[in-house]
Amino acid sequence: MLRERYKVDKLFMEIAHHVPEMDPELAEIDRLLDDVELFGRIKDDLAKRYAKTTQTGRSSTPVEVIVRMLAVKHLYNLSYAQTEAQVRDSLVLRQFCRVYLADVPDDTTLLRWANQIKPETLEAFNHRLVQLATQRKVTRGRKLRTDGTVVETNIAYPSDSKLLADGVRVLSRTLKRLKATVAQAAGAVPEKTAKFFRDRTRSARQQARTIQSTARQRSEAAKAGMQQAYRRLVQVAQASVAQAQQALTAFQSLPAVQRWCEPLATILPRVEQVIRQTERRVFGGESVPAAEKLVSLFEPHSAIIRRNKAGKETEFGRKVWLDEVDGGLVSHWRILDGNPGDESQWRPALDHHRRLFGRPPTQVSADRGLYSFDNETYAQAQGVKRIILPKPGHKSAERRRHEHQGWFRRGRRFHAGIEGRISVLKRKHGLGRCRNHGEDGFARWVGWGVIAGNLAVMGRRLAPPTA
Repeated sequence: MLRERYKVDKLFMEIAHHVPEMDPELAEIDRLLDDVELFGRIKDDLAKRYAKTTQTGRSSTPVEVIVRMLAVKHLYNLSYAQTEAQVRDSLVLRQFCRVYLADVPDDTTLLRWANQIKPETLEAFNHRLVQLATQRKVTRGRKLRTDGTVVETNIAYPSDSKLLADGVRVLSRTLKRLKATVAQAAGAVPEKTAKFFRDRTRSARQQARTIQSTARQRSEAAKAGMQQAYRRLVQVAQASVAQAQQALTAFQSLPAVQRWCEPLATILPRVEQVIRQTERRVFGGESVPAAEKLVSLFEPHSAIIRRNKAGKETEFGRKVWLDEVDGGLVSHWRILDGNPGDESQWRPALDHHRRLFGRPPTQVSADRGLYSFDNETYAQAQGVKRIILPKPGHKSAERRRHEHQGWFRRGRRFHAGIEGRISVLKRKHGLGRCRNHGEDGFARWVGWGVIAGNLAVMGRRLAPPTA
């Protein structure tokens, strides 16, 4: 049964009088998280874990504890295991998380509950935080600056040979487990199906190593050897795919093996896609578009994003667009598909700001990549007074005079602050690299990172000044 919170432990409160007081910033965050609407949004998601989560079953970890421990995790950029250890060992964090003297939930328990929270709920949670910030005059929503960044997924540098070898390894491993389950359920594996379970991992790994070693050589013989190794590797991958499909056909009707049939059905189309893109690139000499490439079997939503940054021209992950208002709060984020042009993000930023605050910003700024005549015209039509959009390339004398005005130059300096905000979110709140799996896990990771950043800003701005 889903519990909302623990009862206040009087013994713990007596002990708490003899430990150092909570940090003023953390105390302000503690008061913010007491908001009933914030609590209710998360509770609604957790209540849907099972059909009768709110009615029957043993008592669950309280909703209040889950929300606050997840806030601690992202505030300090901890893993789930580290979060459990830190809260267990700190009386201050026990008080903040409302655990008191009860057992701290296990890291795996916290992870399972965290996966119940929908990305849309985190967006609504952040909107409520911005409303609270407006009420407490942390922000007025008069200025808006917008910019994008890349949040990398936790994958190795992709190559077709490595992806093919990984695909064969995962298929062989899953088939091995399927074989053990079939043997346990039926007493023995039928002889006619024994060929379905051949492990080709070693063969695939050997061909992948050959490709990697010969890729550094530029001789014609090395190129021919790499082509031959690629052909063998593709044949091994195709044989693994064929036997996995045969195993699915033969055993998917058995209830005992359903837990392994589902992973096979998930990974098979991904391995087939890698085979196709390898054939097109290596054997057909085709330049496969980035949008049609798969760069990870385990994080298939990862995109190839080329930004031409010094030292890191290509990144693998998702492009995230952030809208920040005065006061240092990120009012909204958007996870983009692929690598669209920056200029397409201008209108969504203005439209969302108007919906959130009920009026357009007085000032809005962005980098030169968002400049276009249509974007400037749209902002003027929305009622924005100061539009800071530097024009790239050649500028007329009139345009140069426009961009040299004092308000425009001050707006450019104000806009530069969003780079610092993005840096803080990446370094302190986990947006540098997403450690979760799947598209929803990625969206949750980004959402909690932004929320933690906003909580830290509000805690700092609301805390009383120190002497």
